Amino acid sequence: MKQYLLDTNIFIQAHRESYPLDVVPSFWGKIIELAKNGNILSIDKVKKEICDKSSHEDELSDWCTTNLNDDFFVDTSIYINRYFDIISWAYSKSSHYTSNAIEEFLKIDLADPWLIAYAKENDVIIVTYEKSDPLTKRRIKIPEPCKHFGVEYISLIEMFRQLKVKF
Repeated sequence: MKQYLLDTNIFIQAHRESYPLDVVPSFWGKIIELAKNGNILSIDKVKKEICDKSSHEDELSDWCTTNLNDDFFVDTSIYINRYFDIISWAYSKSSHYTSNAIEEFLKIDLADPWLIAYAKENDVIIVTYEKSDPLTKRRIKIPEPCKHFGVEYISLIEMFRQLKVKF
């Protein structure tokens, strides 16, 4: 069974824009169901981004803490060697990306490189709203290192299609 690894933006954008907790509870119920079935998971850094940023509203943080088991958010510390590969890749792109873009991407608590490290090591698909933009120099987006490392990434809707989820 293929597993899907959710990026922080899946939770935040869903809550803020498309599927607010108070308006579309069926979406959030489906997230719980997919998590319990082992179809989806995420990483500790994603939980930290959700829970540490007060601008995301405490409602989403509370929902994650209450509805997703601790094992849903996988500990990434054992993937440090793969993370170092991603660090090396980012620095090798210094002629393309600005130094600020590389610094931002490699902040120790930023989920993006850790998502890629986990996905590469465990052959899972990253689910993100980020789109490939190889010409951008001011930000390293998930799709670019994914392409380099052979990590598959898809949108939330594509994940639902692959899992044959209907609402």
